[in-house]
Amino acid sequence: MSSSRRAKATLSAAIGLTALTIWAVHFQQEQQHKTMYQGVVRDDERRRRKMQLREDELQESRQKRESYEKVQPIEKSGF
Repeated sequence: MSSSRRAKATLSAAIGLTALTIWAVHFQQEQQHKTMYQGVVRDDERRRRKMQLREDELQESRQKRESYEKVQPIEKSGF
């Protein structure tokens, strides 16, 4: 193999390896981005469920208060 062919083969291998490395890094970054986004989606869903639970508890508390006030009215104090 002549030195020119050897140089071309080395250059081709270096270009191929560089391209493969760039692609691999890009692919890894995309995967990390997707993983991080799923974490945000899970956090949003958890917050939504928590707020719904609090709203349900508040509604239940209001209903209990109304039923208790029917049995025993509450007088408002001047304090």
